[in-house]
Amino acid sequence: MEGYNEVSFDDWDEQNNERAERETDFSKIVGRRAFLGGSVALGASAFLLGTSALVPTKAQAAIMSNGNKFKAVAANSFDTITVPDGFRWQAVAQWGDPLFSNIPEFDHATRGTAASQALSYGDNNDGMDLFRVDGSNVMVVNNEYTNRGVMFGYNKSGLPETVEDVNKGKMAHGVTIMEIAQSNGKWGIVKDSRFNKRFTPDTPINVVGPAQGSALLKTADDPDGTTILGTYNNCGNGRTTWGTYLTCEENFNGYFSNSLGADASRTAEQKRYGVENKDWGYGWAKVDYRFDLSKTPNEPNRHGWVTEINPTTGEAKKLTALGRFKHENAEVVIASDNHVVVYMGDDERGDYLYKFVSADKYVEGGNNTELLHEGELFVAKFNEDGSGRWVNLKEAGMGADETLVFARIAADKIGATTMDRPEWVAANPIKAEAYVCLTNNKNRGKEGKDQPVNAVNQRKNNQYGQIARWEPVDGNHSTAEFKWDLFAVAGNPNVHSDENAGSKNINSNNMFNSPDGLKFDKFGNLWIQTDGNYSDKDGFSGMGNNQMLLGNTTTGEISRFLVGPKECEVTGLTWSEDYKTMFVGIQHPGEKGNSQFPGGTGTTPRSAIIAVMREDGGVIG
Repeated sequence: MEGYNEVSFDDWDEQNNERAERETDFSKIVGRRAFLGGSVALGASAFLLGTSALVPTKAQAAIMSNGNKFKAVAANSFDTITVPDGFRWQAVAQWGDPLFSNIPEFDHATRGTAASQALSYGDNNDGMDLFRVDGSNVMVVNNEYTNRGVMFGYNKSGLPETVEDVNKGKMAHGVTIMEIAQSNGKWGIVKDSRFNKRFTPDTPINVVGPAQGSALLKTADDPDGTTILGTYNNCGNGRTTWGTYLTCEENFNGYFSNSLGADASRTAEQKRYGVENKDWGYGWAKVDYRFDLSKTPNEPNRHGWVTEINPTTGEAKKLTALGRFKHENAEVVIASDNHVVVYMGDDERGDYLYKFVSADKYVEGGNNTELLHEGELFVAKFNEDGSGRWVNLKEAGMGADETLVFARIAADKIGATTMDRPEWVAANPIKAEAYVCLTNNKNRGKEGKDQPVNAVNQRKNNQYGQIARWEPVDGNHSTAEFKWDLFAVAGNPNVHSDENAGSKNINSNNMFNSPDGLKFDKFGNLWIQTDGNYSDKDGFSGMGNNQMLLGNTTTGEISRFLVGPKECEVTGLTWSEDYKTMFVGIQHPGEKGNSQFPGGTGTTPRSAIIAVMREDGGVIG
């Protein structure tokens, strides 16, 4: 089918934006040690379950010993969900499902209208969390982007061709809040619930934190720099201890264009953030001048933030203290000294891992609603010997608001460690440690890309990715020093006998590529979701579709729990309060036109949230 996206956002971004060279600690390294040799290669950093810094507590070991109570499923390329024997699944919500009874059901021929989409479940769900509010189950879900060839499949071009098309695509972005309920063993949307709400690229959102009122955020429509319209390209998420949802704005840059033409000048800051004179094909500037750089050059600065949403009231605020970059998720931890810590990855090849530490401390039962408004922002440096340090972005010597609006540039100046696309971060609820998915990086070690092989990103042309973990040296997440290793190095041992075979805990029965989503359940089990190559051939032979696996952080065991449908990404994960239902996100099935999930023959492929349950009604986890 014509019009399906053949170029990923990452590849489009790279093709249109040459990264400036940066001076980092590792830029000076010449002649890296071989992957399997030296003191910090696989023997010392890839799977150090025995090091004193990373030994699990006895309590965690007891819990994790019960972690894998299912028969692992085999990799496959089916156009459906595969779960272990003794489990079942069902679709809960699909792109275009109405949130209100006066909105028509999804039309597979027209894909709805701009008006219907604005009041229906959005497209391409990603991060999500379930909240229990006044006895109701309130789901908050990111709707990251739209597959142009699917949404506009009725056009020969597979692109938006009219104002109505553009607005419909625009309204599919943002965040969905919806009440869900279980009836006769099946979960579904509660239409007309008082909680149901859509956040779109047009929803007014207040600005809080140090950059509120900054000249860098001001526009003609918002001369005070205090109210921003919209949140969009929402990727991963976070959840605060005080019951709010954090939605993370990622590839915001691909929606801007310039009516002055492709050769119009751009600032160095716009270039560093990938803001181009040509957009990714959405055409928003045709209907909204905010996305025309020639008219609103500051508008890109107003996106790329973490937005906090109260699922009870629907109130929202952009948190400038957490910095501006391509946020993947925001993992919230209450440190042992009661400061609130938020770990965040900047999902681009060669970018950085960040940490926010609140100025004030969390008080149980107190008013903690402004703890993410003020604090310090740090970026990670990983050393060759397995040690590391969080460096305050203030050391870049930039202005306070400039440091936050252009956090990437501050991190460049500091010489932070370039990473292989740092995506979801997950903190262990049992002990003081955190993990990050480093998805892949074809530019690692490539001449001219200024991303040399380094200790934590050890493979040149990294096609498979890895999961790194770290532990603060004193067990306090707010401290600056940490120790790190690699929990898993993905690879294909059936095809490779070198470093691309992966770490020792990767085998023929559990191999995968491009770890992306990452989340702990309350029992201390680590769930891994993938967004990678699903060709099932050559170096990816035997891996099948994208999948979700369960990792035991005590033993290193990894077992495949779920396989998604064709051409999808598995992303987003949460549980019912009783842990008897697991909710999993299935994004962009059939992104190249080869799926009809979940409706089957003759239907449009639709991103969806699915519910997974045990046949015996037991707890999952």
